Formats: sequence, structure tokens, C-alpha cells
Amino acid sequence: MQSKQAIELEDKYGAHNYHPLPVVLTRGKGVHVWDLEGKRYFDFLSAYSAVNQGHCHPKILAALTEQAEKLTLTSRAFYNDVLGEYEKYITSYFGYQRVLPMNTGVEGGETALKLARRWGYVNKKIPKDCAKMIFVEGNFWGRTMAAISSSTDPSSYAGFGPYMPGYVIIPYNDLPALEKALQDPHVAGFMLEPIQGEAGVVIPDAGYLKQAKALCEKYKVLFIADEVQTGLGRTGKMLACDHEKVRPDIVILGKALSGGVLPVSAVLADDEIMLNIKPGEHGSTYGGNPLACKVAIAALEVLRSEKLVENSAHLGEVFRTEFRKHSYDFVQEIRGKGLMNAVVIDPKGRIKAWDLCLRLKENGLLAKPTHDHIIRLAPPLTITESELIECCQIIYKTFQAV
Repeated sequence: MQSKQAIELEDKYGAHNYHPLPVVLTRGKGVHVWDLEGKRYFDFLSAYSAVNQGHCHPKILAALTEQAEKLTLTSRAFYNDVLGEYEKYITSYFGYQRVLPMNTGVEGGETALKLARRWGYVNKKIPKDCAKMIFVEGNFWGRTMAAISSSTDPSSYAGFGPYMPGYVIIPYNDLPALEKALQDPHVAGFMLEPIQGEAGVVIPDAGYLKQAKALCEKYKVLFIADEVQTGLGRTGKMLACDHEKVRPDIVILGKALSGGVLPVSAVLADDEIMLNIKPGEHGSTYGGNPLACKVAIAALEVLRSEKLVENSAHLGEVFRTEFRKHSYDFVQEIRGKGLMNAVVIDPKGRIKAWDLCLRLKENGLLAKPTHDHIIRLAPPLTITESELIECCQIIYKTFQAV
């Protein structure tokens, strides 16, 4: 099969709910992927940070194949011999008392909301069906009805109403607005991305997270960190909240929790929050399956043993320094932490982010626009400094040619 045929098949038989870059990938290894015609590319999207450990990491694949030959799924109708091991490992790894395993990031978000609402009714004594959740503008945590109900992006929510009640949406990075919203005694939780990913790698002011957490404690509201994209080393810390030494009440993990091998997500919290959920009140057929548990342990071990968090912190500084050696009249700024970066293109200029990504593709580097004028640049954390410098040269030559 050739790329043209593969694209035609998707176009004819698949739902048109994505607009991919016109490249058909068939193989991946480390920081590279190959198309059907054999051309090699640097992957600078990492499946939206799901492939932090690099494509097809041998240690993660070994854990996958070993467990796949033994047992893949039992459902939670029965115990299995891997789940408890995984639960002990991940709670110790992040310093929480409990974990609730799910599959996708958006399921993790839904789980966190249910936990927060239940906690609000049990611990805060919020009247029945009155619990509220605070979100920030520009958030993105998925496309379920609960997720789009918190969205401020019409491309996510328009035409799908009615929406989930009990949501309060405030400006991002605005502490006075947060405090005003928290004064409502019916608020159970405040959920945010420590750094907004889909919005274009939007970073709050220094101290915002720490002060937001303090305000939540003041008004007895749970601080929920959506670390699905920002967690697991992407920003140069194990969790993005670690930049301000903030310990969220609830942490949502996903994406790189499996190294991109299969869907695995997790919600971490302590007993006071987690044990309000009783048998039969929440779950998932695949959540906590033996295959996912073994893969997640291996993925977390790789992050630590290969010092990928430290690599992300160092190479993020290298990348931004190299990029700023050159200037382009159509680039407004580059921003980021660790290896989570974004180049902001002048939205009023003649150069479009999509066109730049097409040119980068032709030159052997894959990236994807968000919000039409922003290009996210997020390679696997396994990238070396020499590879990163090579990629900077590709970006420079591409932009210079434009």
C-alpha cells in the first residue's frame, strides 16, 4: 500500500473527526518514525506526549509481550496477580495513598470529577445535587460530554448541547477570579492543567499554582491537577506541579503512563477522597487490566532509570536557546518548559502554522498546529542533544526558506 491509498481508505470509511497532516506512518523507533515510502522523520509531537519514552521502547515492549502471553484481561470481577503490585508501585512513586486505574486521559478526568463531587457531599456537606466544579478558560481534557461542557473552544462544544450543569469557568492565571469563585460554599473542586497544552503551551505566572492551592485549602476545595499531558517528565519535572512544589489533592495521569503502547490512565488521591467511592459506583472493564499494569510499571521505570526527566529539563533549555539565536518576522514568541514548547506564529501574517508544518514534514520533522497559529514542539524525552541540535537546524532552514 502507498500513502495515497491509505489516506483514501480513511477518507472513505472513517469518520471525519480529525484533520491529520498528510503523512502515513508505518514504523517507529526512538525519536524517529517512517512513512510507507520509507522516509524517516523526527517526531516532534510524540503522540501529544504519550510517547515520552520514545517509540517502541524495548523494555516496555518486553513487559507487554511477557504479560500478553500470560494474561491480558480479567475485568475487576476478579482479582489478578498484577494489579496490587502496580497499585503499590505507582502510589509509592508519586506519594499518594490510593490509585484508581482507568484507560484514557478523559476517563481520568471524569473519575476525578466524580471523586470531587462525592467528597464534596460527604466531607464538605454540600446539599444534594448542588456540587460545583471550577475550570479555567482554554482548558482541554478530552471530548466527552463532561469534558466539552467545560470547554471555551467552539470547535469542541458547539452543536453538542445541552451541557453538564454545575460548571463554573473562570480566566486562567487569575487568582482574584479564582478566590471569588471559591467563596461559593457549593464548590467541591478546582481542576486545571498546570500548563495548558492544547491551548498552545500556556504557562501561568510564577507562583500561580502555589497560591491557587493555598486558596483551595482556605475554602476547603479540592485542587485537581490534570497532568495527562504535562506529567511524567514532559516539562522537566516528574509532574508540572513540582515546579512550584505543589501537591495536588487529586492527580490525573495518562498518555506516557504506558509509553504510548496502549491506553493507560490513573487517578491518584489519599484515603479521605478515594474511599468515598464504594463498590459498584465507578469502574471500567479494562481499567487495571494485567497487561496495562505491567506496561505502566515498565514505563515508569524507564522514566527514572534513564533520567528522562532530567534530560527534558536540560534539553528544553538547549532548544529554546538554539531557537532564539535566529529571528523571524512571522514568529511572535517561543515559550515552554522542559521539552513542552510552542512557537507562536503571527495570526495576522501571511504565514500559517499549517503551511509551516507541511514544510517541516518535507524536511523530515513532524509537528502539528494548534489553534491555527501555534506549533507545538514536543519530541520524545529520549532525544539526545546532538539530535535536538539537528532538529533545530531543520526548523531554522525551514523557517528561513519561508
